[in-house]
Amino acid sequence: MTTETFTFQAEVSKLLDIVAHSLYSHKEIFLRELISNASDACDKLRYQALTQPDLGPDEAGFKVEISVDEKKKTISVADNGIGMNHADLVETLGTIAKSGTQAFVEHLGKDGSKDVDQIGQFGVGFYSSFMVASKVEVTTRKAGEDAAWLWSSDGKGSFTIDEATRDSQGATVTLYLEKDAKEYLEKLRISTIVKQYSDHIGIPIVLKAAKDDETDETLNTASALWTRPAKEITAEQYKEFYHHVGHTFDDPWLTLHNRIEGALSYTSLLFVPSSKPFDLFDPERKQHVKLYVNRVFITDDCEGLVPPYLRFLSGIVDSEDLNLNISREMLQKDPKLKKLGAALAKKVLAELKKKADKKADEYATFWDNFGGVLKEGLYEDYDNRDKLLGLVRFKHTGGDDLIGLETYVEAMKESQEAIYYITGSDAELLRTSPQIEGFKSKGIDVLLMTDSVDEFWVPSVSQYKDKPFKSATAASTDLSAIKDAENAEEDKKDEAPAADMDTLVAALKAKLGDAVSDVRTSARLTDSAVCLVAAEGGMDMHLERLLQQHQKLDRLSPRVLEINPKHALIKKLAGLAGDDAALEDTAFLLLGQARIVEGEPVSDPATFARRMAAVMEKGL
Repeated sequence: MTTETFTFQAEVSKLLDIVAHSLYSHKEIFLRELISNASDACDKLRYQALTQPDLGPDEAGFKVEISVDEKKKTISVADNGIGMNHADLVETLGTIAKSGTQAFVEHLGKDGSKDVDQIGQFGVGFYSSFMVASKVEVTTRKAGEDAAWLWSSDGKGSFTIDEATRDSQGATVTLYLEKDAKEYLEKLRISTIVKQYSDHIGIPIVLKAAKDDETDETLNTASALWTRPAKEITAEQYKEFYHHVGHTFDDPWLTLHNRIEGALSYTSLLFVPSSKPFDLFDPERKQHVKLYVNRVFITDDCEGLVPPYLRFLSGIVDSEDLNLNISREMLQKDPKLKKLGAALAKKVLAELKKKADKKADEYATFWDNFGGVLKEGLYEDYDNRDKLLGLVRFKHTGGDDLIGLETYVEAMKESQEAIYYITGSDAELLRTSPQIEGFKSKGIDVLLMTDSVDEFWVPSVSQYKDKPFKSATAASTDLSAIKDAENAEEDKKDEAPAADMDTLVAALKAKLGDAVSDVRTSARLTDSAVCLVAAEGGMDMHLERLLQQHQKLDRLSPRVLEINPKHALIKKLAGLAGDDAALEDTAFLLLGQARIVEGEPVSDPATFARRMAAVMEKGL
């Protein structure tokens, strides 16, 4: 077979250039990532050997070996794990099978700091090798196969694959070090890095003797971290284990280490990240919680182990009560797994509640990162809905802090019967929305909901502590029953005469026709002349716009146009309500103005511009 040459996937090529030339700090992380990958390969073979014992070594035989060659200026990391074949090399080392890769590259391109701490969020730790190496070779043979392969690249746009020889299954990654990376040939430097970053790994990491008169040295403790008592584990050890299982580089925001004994016994070591992964909302994102049975790795893609709304978690769960030889298909149907998943969710939510109650500032950081995901559980997980309702936080018109539902209800006005909210994509724009002017004037707090999921969980939940959720943009919202404490006597002041307003409303209805579902005077407006609200029983306006953007709707339904009887413009128009010529253009300009405020385009820009010019000409 002749040597095959391949071109890297475009995103990988860009990424390699960024890694090789822009990430100058923490270069030693390349060794951590290679060891972590080697450990994962051993875990995968250990699982496969449960049903095919002839594939690999016994439990005591798994190890990672590090060797250096000072003459060739190389450092190698070898394992006796699952190995790779030709197809695996192309797929794993030639592409990054994640749709978020391009977003990651674009983000680094915009961020002048090009922080290495972000690289792990995309599972591209192998490519950190090019921070220290001018060339990288991978010699590998897949367990159960005879053929071995050599993958080679200088990280400049292409790689080659050729036939090779290897005595046993596994992989050896060899780095040809740059001149300024010779420190990684030193025994003390290697030992320090392994003890700092990889001491938690449960298989031996062995530094091979460089000379005949030296002996091999095991550099790590080689005991699974989660099996140790929590009091014996340092914060630094927890952090490095988090880096290992999550393939990330930030610090954990929350660490949960629990040993549960009873009808279902298990140990869990779970982490909540301190930064949000770029692919958090990617439909193809896999969860990062690994399942073990009696310290034997089973899978890192176990549906049902943690609910989808906790997909930001990483870590491990090790159970004594699942069958070691269980197939992945059978695993999905195991009732013990469902019970285990429910227990994990309950524990995580309880710990989040403690944070929310005792350290509100820290919880606000968590909420900013993962609140939009956690709210998915409000319509997915009925059993934990009450717990989740106690955890949700919102921006609101009553202050700059985040507020919970319990605090909101406690502060409601005596005559207020509902929890009012408004949905949109930008909280600051929502604060200035015409629909909530009347709420603010009466001192009624309005929750600002800016996550797409809000459109779905609110109708599903419908109420909190007997208080219904009600959209501030709904036509049925009536503020007349809620008195304005400061301006109770001012409600009707300066309004246009009722008879004139009735005439104006009728005239606007006649002019606008099917462009609106209704025209009515408004108690919700104080500063703006007009606004649009959803028709009675109609879909929320923001949800309707979202569906149209995703081509689920052909067009927006007609809205209710509300007018402000206290606004100078409306009062002026009320006095001219009998003049059809005066209202001919003005009626549609008012509707266009209301649409623009909502962030919607006017239906006919050219006609809108003509009408505006005509009205301005008359005014001048």
